[in-house]
Order: sequence, then structure tokens, then C-alpha cells
Amino acid sequence: MVTGGSRGIGRATVNRLAGAGYAVVVGYAGNRDQAEAAVGEALAAGGRAVAVRADVADERQVADLFTAAESEFGGVDVVVHAAGRMVLAPIAEFDLADLDALHRTNIRGTFVVVQQAANRLRSGGSIVTFSTSQVGLAFPRYGAYIASKAAVEGMTMVLARELRGRDVNVNAVAPGATATDMFLDGKDRETIDRLAGMAPLERLGTPADIAEAVAFLASPAGHWINGQVLRANGGIV
Repeated sequence: MVTGGSRGIGRATVNRLAGAGYAVVVGYAGNRDQAEAAVGEALAAGGRAVAVRADVADERQVADLFTAAESEFGGVDVVVHAAGRMVLAPIAEFDLADLDALHRTNIRGTFVVVQQAANRLRSGGSIVTFSTSQVGLAFPRYGAYIASKAAVEGMTMVLARELRGRDVNVNAVAPGATATDMFLDGKDRETIDRLAGMAPLERLGTPADIAEAVAFLASPAGHWINGQVLRANGGIV
């Protein structure tokens, strides 16, 4: 299951997992056309996939998402929670309505999804959440977003320990500057080039780069990695 699977990093992850032979449930919030396009790409990659709409912060809809996965494919082995929201502004000027919406998706949404995963994931499975390398970088204007993702890191570490005895690994991936629509929105060419140049590898990440990290953590090869934050950012921090 990949929430936020209709675009960006989530969509790249759907494609990567489908290519590795996973049957994938593409969770999406509203854009059915994009979700169906992600399903089409997964099928073309040789996998099986379906799209299911769910608001990640709504516990009933998320429960139904898991039920749909169990009904369609027999159970859930991997949960990748890639759905998220980003709003940028200085803390002194931040609109509290935006703060509430941001935290509803990023904090409550993560909690609801991993709560269901904790109760319904099969033994030997994997949970991958999403943080951000901004937790370490602390750029101006990212305060509210960083606060939400620091919360994600905290709950991820706790859940890894609470699932002792279940043979389920739980990790967070923290991308750096990655060329997604959400990242590029509102940035001019100079800003994009400056951010790309900060990493020693001197480029922006791609959704496919991050999908590879997720696929590793979800695979048997990555199962011994547990309770960690993987900063996939080209060496920026």
C-alpha cells in the first residue's frame, strides 16, 4: 500500500514496487485520473495494482483502505505512507488555519495510517513513513513543516519499538531537495539551482532516487534496518 501514490515520490514508489513484483494499492486523496495513471504504469511494469480513494486523516476511510487491500490481494505486507502537505511561511506570519491543515495531514494522517498498519500488517512486513531532511537543515520558512515531520520521526521510532516480536521493521525516509511538483511549486530557477548545488552530488534528487531507498527498506535485504531515519539527500546533511 502506498498512500499519496498518485504523484511525485509516491507514484515513483508505486512503479518501483510494482516492477519488483508487489501488488500495489494506490491510495489517493482526490485526483482519480492521476491515481489511475499510476495504476496503469504499475500494470505496464508487470505488477498488479488498484486505486482506492482515502483521506489519510480519516480513520474510517483509512480502515476501508486496508480492507480494500485485504479483499483485493489477501493482506498487507508493506505500507509506504507518502501522502503529505507542505506550506511555507515564516513562523511569525504563519496562518494558523494552514498550520491546522498541515498538521492534520502530516501528523494525524501519519498516526492514523501507521495505527492501522500496526494492527493489520502481516508478520515479516515493513512500514515506511516520510520525514524531511529539513529537520536537520532548519531553513527559514519551513518551521511548520519541520514541526510536523519531526513528529513523524518521533512516532516512527516509537512504533518500531512497540512492534517488538512482530517481525515488522519501521523506518522513515527523509528526502532532501527532490524534483517533485510540491517542491518546485513557487520556486524560481535561481533558487532551484542554488538548492541543487548544496549537495555534494550537485543535483536535485528525483522521485525515482527516493523510491529506490523505500524499496530497499521494504525488501528482505533491508529488513534488518529498523527504527531509523534514512536521509536520502545526496549528502546535503
